[in-house]
Amino acid sequence: MTTVTADRSRFPQDFAWGTATASYQVEGATDVDGRGPSIWDTFTRVPGAIADGRTGDLADDHYRRFREDVAMLADLGTNAYRFSIAWPRIQADGTGPANPAGLRFYRELSEALLERGITPWVTLYHWDLPQALEDRGGWLERDTAQRFGEYAALVVDELGDVIDHWATLNEPWCSAFLGYAGGVHAPGRRLGSQAARAAHHLLLGHGLGMQAIRAARPEATAGVVLNLYSVRAASESAADQDAARRVDGLQNRFFLEPLLGEGYPADVLEDLGETEWFAQNEADAELIAAPIDFLGINYYSRHVVAAPPLGVALPGAAAAGLAWPGSESVQMVDTGAPRTQMGWPIHPEGMVDVLEMAHCRRPDLPLYITENGSAYPDEVVDGEIEDEGRRRYLEQHVLACSAALQQGLPLKGYFAWTSMDNFEWAWGYSRRFGLVHVDYDTQKRTVKRSGKWFARFLGGAAGDA
Repeated sequence: MTTVTADRSRFPQDFAWGTATASYQVEGATDVDGRGPSIWDTFTRVPGAIADGRTGDLADDHYRRFREDVAMLADLGTNAYRFSIAWPRIQADGTGPANPAGLRFYRELSEALLERGITPWVTLYHWDLPQALEDRGGWLERDTAQRFGEYAALVVDELGDVIDHWATLNEPWCSAFLGYAGGVHAPGRRLGSQAARAAHHLLLGHGLGMQAIRAARPEATAGVVLNLYSVRAASESAADQDAARRVDGLQNRFFLEPLLGEGYPADVLEDLGETEWFAQNEADAELIAAPIDFLGINYYSRHVVAAPPLGVALPGAAAAGLAWPGSESVQMVDTGAPRTQMGWPIHPEGMVDVLEMAHCRRPDLPLYITENGSAYPDEVVDGEIEDEGRRRYLEQHVLACSAALQQGLPLKGYFAWTSMDNFEWAWGYSRRFGLVHVDYDTQKRTVKRSGKWFARFLGGAAGDA
């Protein structure tokens, strides 16, 4: 048995300890009870789009097994659970009245959580746009932001009595730049710098969503979730410093600054060649900067970046750079740190960096780590999963949370990614991030060593297994 070196008593009593999931990754049941198709249902059927050629049609069958999964969360000892609502389960084509069956599922899930002392934290958009809206242009169209505001109003009005904590968007950088520039996420488009326009409409949707939440439930706690990275230059050279400016600009400042009322960073717009288009949409700034009650931060790794030597593009840089318009030639430097199966270097101290970054911009804003996790090639041996790499990663980042609190940073909660293995987007089922192992043939759930460690830390029953 691994000793728990992190001490929960060093955290505030009201600190949120949870795990996080996303609707398309866990729910399955993609064609029942009035759910319409999402962009991910479509994208997973494009030959070569998904590493293992599979879809989220079944995933973890959470739609039918949610009560079992809520009991599992209770055994882990969590007091919060972050999940997302599938927009096409509420509005099959992204418009019109709410689907009663969809609302009923999320109500029953929320009530089951509350019965076990677990607070629901809900994300309204975690990437599963109704396909009908994509057919009309998706996030490249201003109308999609309007439709999102209407969807948010329906959901919060109907479920606001059982859900107090809302996030409008999850990781708009990924939605915009992986989906509309890199083409590696749904809807799989490669439009270069025009993807920034999708980012703007996502942020506009956030503003309209905040407006809807305030109107329906003024007492609710509402915010947004960004994937922030600690970005460092590989050297003091002007070229490497500029590389860091570009990556930090597109990854972090392009979202943080407009959300916090500072407007879009002019240097990033210039990098993108989109200054004129954004100037035509300046009137949206006030709505995008609607006051938020918290900022969710998804943290996985650090970027150490450099300019290519002698201005020569690095091998593979053109393909990798598709998701980084304006930064196509920037080199990601190997720091020598251990890496997860995703190839992401492990830098727990980078979590403190991103918390400091947000705190410096808005000192009064409560912060949450809304995702943090690692993929490893798990093996089941005699019914056990000894995922020591993930356990160590989890402990290191819990300790980083403790360090952040000791520095006086307003960190209010931590959500591990993820509750259980699931459909990992373009990687299909070939990457496992869960604290709980899922046998996709039988849907059997088995708590891994990392999950048992977390349960012991939290005082959950699963830690005694």
